[in-house]
Amino acid sequence: MADQETGTNPLSADLLVVGGGISGITAALEAAEAGRDVILIEKEPYLGGRVAQMYHYFPKLCPPSCGLEINFRRIKDNRKIRTYTLSEVESVNGKPGEFEVKVKKNPRYVNENCTACGLCEAACRTEIDNPFDFGMSKIKAIHLPHLMAYPMRYVLHKDVVKDQSELEDIAKSCPYDSVVLDDEPKTLTFNVGAVVWATGWKPFDASKIENLNFGKYPHIITNMMMERLSAPNGPTSGRILRPGDQKEVKRIAFVQCAGSRDENYLPYCSGVCCMASLKQTTYIREQYPDSEVFVFFIDARTPGRLEDFYMKIQDDENVHITRGKVAEITEVDGGDMKVKAENTLTGEMTETVVDMVVLATGMVPNTKDSPPPFVKLDEYGFIAPGNEQTGIIGSGVVMRPQEVSVSVQDGTAAALKSIIAAARR
Repeated sequence: MADQETGTNPLSADLLVVGGGISGITAALEAAEAGRDVILIEKEPYLGGRVAQMYHYFPKLCPPSCGLEINFRRIKDNRKIRTYTLSEVESVNGKPGEFEVKVKKNPRYVNENCTACGLCEAACRTEIDNPFDFGMSKIKAIHLPHLMAYPMRYVLHKDVVKDQSELEDIAKSCPYDSVVLDDEPKTLTFNVGAVVWATGWKPFDASKIENLNFGKYPHIITNMMMERLSAPNGPTSGRILRPGDQKEVKRIAFVQCAGSRDENYLPYCSGVCCMASLKQTTYIREQYPDSEVFVFFIDARTPGRLEDFYMKIQDDENVHITRGKVAEITEVDGGDMKVKAENTLTGEMTETVVDMVVLATGMVPNTKDSPPPFVKLDEYGFIAPGNEQTGIIGSGVVMRPQEVSVSVQDGTAAALKSIIAAARR
């Protein structure tokens, strides 16, 4: 019963999974394939979470489309899973085995008749910043969230279209009557045995770090923005170009721990940022063989088998890895960026001029601002260990910063824990 967003409200299920990222998808699939009825809800209009925004991910350095495509097929073919996008939890009451969960389903204004033909998009004149590309591209107010979106259905941002005649033109353009302008929010009530909380993470807001000047200069971006610039379905069709003037990037600096391990901003280490920057170094070096990369780090953290990857990058004579603390990033003539840093091994102050700077920002769990019911959070906003008895099972980055493969493992573990919790009736 996958993708039953407009069907009859299913009153009960064994599990409800909150969050349709890689960890939530894994938890839902593992539980459903073990014979449990599962409801999967996601606040965005598509499943896939942050993984869907990436170009490559570890450990195979392959595009996320391969793994997500398989999982979407598994969801579509499994009658034990019901999915609801644009949906958020309003309340949870009860106890393990007997939870009542109220979910608000926001209007999509496009029903299941949609074939993603694009005629409605052609009729739309209003443009908005594309959130999938972190505002580095524009999209129409009615659009497909991304090329591999699941469900493969358009979504309309009705509130930004100020001209009623434009809305009517959009609706009339669809030969399948899939645009529903009078769609309204709905409240759905589910009775479930357990809840898996897998609401994922967001990048730390780099604009808070005053000396790094993110937001002041367009040639300073974050690591997640770099993933979108490198992706074939990104704002530049995979060409790594400066957002400000579309110049080819031949000299680039990566600033590690941008706000992380700093009591003023993000006190903890996110664990994956060093590897993300080394991975993105390969994007640059492959696309521009004559390019130079400068990496400024506090401590290089590349655990286990990933140490070999670090050593391989370090052996590249065009990659300069410096143990140094970046003091300031400013603009010079021509729009280039000057990175002023202290080499913490020698005490020397350096100035490096580059085309673009990438800030390796850390992971902030979404539970920090939207905590789940009944569970305790640690001082950083992650779900603290030992909450399993509540019947609300954390999964993925809401538990701790982690890479994609570990999030998948965490989703499998959450499925087992939730099945056990649901049996407590």
